[in-house]
Amino acid sequence: MKTARLEQVYKTVLKDKIQKEIGVANVMQVPKVTKIVLNIGVKDAVKDGKLLQSIRDVLTLIAGQSAVKTIAHKSIAGFKLREGVAIGVRVTLRNRKMYDFLDKLINVALPGVRDFQGVNAGFDGSGNFNLGITDWLVFPEVDYDKVDQSRGMNVTICTTAQTDREAFALLKAFNMPFKEGRAGQVKG
Repeated sequence: MKTARLEQVYKTVLKDKIQKEIGVANVMQVPKVTKIVLNIGVKDAVKDGKLLQSIRDVLTLIAGQSAVKTIAHKSIAGFKLREGVAIGVRVTLRNRKMYDFLDKLINVALPGVRDFQGVNAGFDGSGNFNLGITDWLVFPEVDYDKVDQSRGMNVTICTTAQTDREAFALLKAFNMPFKEGRAGQVKG
């Protein structure tokens, strides 16, 4: 099986660069991306259960892998939500599909965002990165004429980094377009 372009670049060029930048002695300590999770929550799914199927189809196109419906684990009366009702769609990407999606996200989707200024450094304190995309139409697989409404999604990039600083160095090496001046705000 052929390796993804971004994975090949990571193994041949970026791994040594990141090792020098974060100052680790062992090459096995260099952080890497382990998985990417795409998630769409749909509040209208409580009223219309068929809506989730069309959203699932679009997310499957974007990810290149079948998406699954997520269900509510507890009832919340204020949101008219009952336990066991499907309320969202998600997909977890690993290996080649993960690198293909990351390549598409960084080089195609994010530059296509209108008035794009860069992404905020949304790290969780454990080396994982969260990114909110407000419009899924930035992905080339989404056909504008076939979707009923523009939707947003959450992208979580999980890494083996021990600190946010290491994860920032990893994603910066992949050319993630962070906003200028955000490097100083990353903890760790």
